[in-house]
Amino acid sequence: MSFVTGVHLQRTDENVREIEALGAVLGSPVGLEGLLDDLKFHARPARVLPRLLGRAVREAYAFDAYDQRDQQWYPQGISTSADASDTEIVQGRRVLAMTWYSTGRDGIKRGSRVTFLDLESLRYRHVLLVVPVLDQHGTLQLRPMNIHAGGIVWAGPYVHIAATNRGFVTARVEDVMRVEGDDDHPDEIGWNGTRVASFGHRYVLPVRQTYQAFTDEGHEKLRYSFMSLDRRSDPPALVAGEYAADPRATRRLARYQLDPRTWLLASGDDGFSRPLALDEGGVRQMQGAVIASGRYHVTVSHGPWMPGTMYAGQPGSMRRRRWALPMGPEDLTYWPSTDRLWSLTEHPRRRWMVSMDRAWFD
Repeated sequence: MSFVTGVHLQRTDENVREIEALGAVLGSPVGLEGLLDDLKFHARPARVLPRLLGRAVREAYAFDAYDQRDQQWYPQGISTSADASDTEIVQGRRVLAMTWYSTGRDGIKRGSRVTFLDLESLRYRHVLLVVPVLDQHGTLQLRPMNIHAGGIVWAGPYVHIAATNRGFVTARVEDVMRVEGDDDHPDEIGWNGTRVASFGHRYVLPVRQTYQAFTDEGHEKLRYSFMSLDRRSDPPALVAGEYAADPRATRRLARYQLDPRTWLLASGDDGFSRPLALDEGGVRQMQGAVIASGRYHVTVSHGPWMPGTMYAGQPGSMRRRRWALPMGPEDLTYWPSTDRLWSLTEHPRRRWMVSMDRAWFD
């Protein structure tokens, strides 16, 4: 199998000692099962007909009233249990996994988080992404994961989360830990020797490792703005792409081979992961991209007031379908058994999780 030169990723060592130290403070991880058994917030069907949110939309759900209007957190990435498992369910449930980033508009940057939503009950929880660190004295410190989190891939036991110029970070879902009594500390994070604060989040997910982005001489670093999973390719692949508002900036789409035994990136003898393909023919202002039925599907946002656009086809020759999605569409993922594309929108009071018939874009 041949790989493309120019850009590559290198995986860091796992934060094993640091995660064990956090577990010694919080107790054993509760994992996905413990989290799904304690979902707190309630989503609801959208209060407008799905078709009015976009010509391609068939289902639409909204977060609860607080999350709909929240200015401190913006949703970005989306993946599902159909990515995570061949059976398309985890713990007997159909689940959405979505990322948010903290805007810091109140002066506090809270990093990023992952939200898990059960599609049957429409209940969900936010899980703060954290970085446990041991200082030179072996004392535990806890920091937020400050990335834009523009995309997420839930592959097997891992979630891979886009980190733009840095590459992407990886966490293991079974590392989810419960923080007792933190609802009263929304502006604090850390371990003070007696309690853990996690910006008001009852659950945290420690980052296990990072895939650091590097560039070969004479090439431009790839920006990992969004991500998706191509589970049906052989071997399965992770798709990543670049957001670019400037018409002079690169708009590349990359495919990386995943090892189906581990669901981590395949790497060469030098330890580097190089793309299977690197296409230059992306679309300006891409927010998300996924391969379904052999074609790319790409979302484009036109701001908080204009409906979003979907492009479909091969890089360099994609067909535009206007008014397909609500305003502010972000990342994309594909649910094979239903032949549906899923996306979510970011702007306050206009936040929806939507599914679309893929065949509408043929």
